[in-house]
Amino acid sequence: MALSWHIAPAARSVPSKGEASRVHSVQACWLAWTLELGEIRSVSRARWGVSAAMAARRVLLLCGDYMEDYEAMVPFQALQAYGVSVHAACPGKKAGDACPTAVHKPVGHQTYAESKGHNFALNASFDEVDAAGYDGLVIPGGRAPEYLAMDEKVLDLVRKFSDAKKPIASVCHGQLILAAAGVVRDRTCTAYPAVKPVLVAAGAKWVEADTMKKCVVDGNLVTAAAYDGHPEFISLFVKALGGSVAGSDKKILFLCGDYMEDYEVMVPFQALQALGCHVDAVCPDKGPGDKCPTAIHDFEGDQTYSEKPGHDFPLNASFDGVDASSYDALVIPGGRAPEYLALNEKVLSLAKGFMDKGKPVASICHGQQILAAAGVLQGRKCTAYPAVKLNVVLGGGTWLEPDPIHRCFTDGNLVTGAAWPAHPEFVAQLMALLGIKVSFA
Repeated sequence: MALSWHIAPAARSVPSKGEASRVHSVQACWLAWTLELGEIRSVSRARWGVSAAMAARRVLLLCGDYMEDYEAMVPFQALQAYGVSVHAACPGKKAGDACPTAVHKPVGHQTYAESKGHNFALNASFDEVDAAGYDGLVIPGGRAPEYLAMDEKVLDLVRKFSDAKKPIASVCHGQLILAAAGVVRDRTCTAYPAVKPVLVAAGAKWVEADTMKKCVVDGNLVTAAAYDGHPEFISLFVKALGGSVAGSDKKILFLCGDYMEDYEVMVPFQALQALGCHVDAVCPDKGPGDKCPTAIHDFEGDQTYSEKPGHDFPLNASFDGVDASSYDALVIPGGRAPEYLALNEKVLSLAKGFMDKGKPVASICHGQQILAAAGVLQGRKCTAYPAVKLNVVLGGGTWLEPDPIHRCFTDGNLVTGAAWPAHPEFVAQLMALLGIKVSFA
């Protein structure tokens, strides 16, 4: 897939030097955002977000190689969208380094399958981390906790959070670290079922996970079985941090399709659910319980992004009969789904219905292909993944450069972003349109 940056007068098989430099600049912008995570610096964020220095709470995300993909990024970006400053650190690594993640999903065998996920960019150096500077700790699951549980510096850090009675939220296999640190004795908790023997041996009061959405609270400790439980898990952690949510009695529709981008559906979906919103996910020709395969898009040194198979995203509503009047907002993930959904007249009619009624519409990455095809970008200011500039301009929209790549824009009822690194702004700007606020006592 080649990037197209200009409306050229004639087709060219070889890009000009200027175009080639712009192609490489996408990679540069994509990578540059890693150093700014947890801090909101762009002009638009002055209105929609808060800076790290102004954040009401500061949280540490304890990372490691092959932590579970969703279990790292969903709380990381959701909490930032709520105004929390989040530092992601990994032993032996510095800010700007990356941790490869693992996609864990059931495929019908006796245990889950694993494939390689995104490259998660760290924004803090582990050797500079001081527990005293944070209000809470989040521990993702996956395979990272197995080796992190052998690191005395990690265990000492966890004990400091526990001794100070600061909120600790741990999911899936993350509880292996809690057991190794000796902080679960006589504490009620759950985890991924295979972690039960270790927790019981460590003296924990085990709660069986009847579903993978299971969450348990015991004082300052919040535990969950798997990423399925993120909405409650994140909500409970925000509450433990002293947070409260107002205005979340909203009903939101997600327009899904096969090979939509993995993060671009799950992060906003669960972030909005964690706030208390009712969120429906639909896809043409599919119904509740059906799944959409997702795609992992990441820059890995080539001229455009790579693609790897992501999680299978479960739908919870039917596309047939869906009506814009029944919802308060529409969210359109990116990835490869929009290019074929833009050919579906029912999809275009649905998008047009939201826009005509002035209801909030949040679209990211390639999602704007649908809006352009629906004819609703005429006279609107928006951004998108840079290769979608052609669609936006031909659709009558005014192009706004996504520089840096995590910058989002709001024009009336329309929120647009360029790619998944923009999720904190993307979700925060949608929250603002919906009148949803998170405050901390």
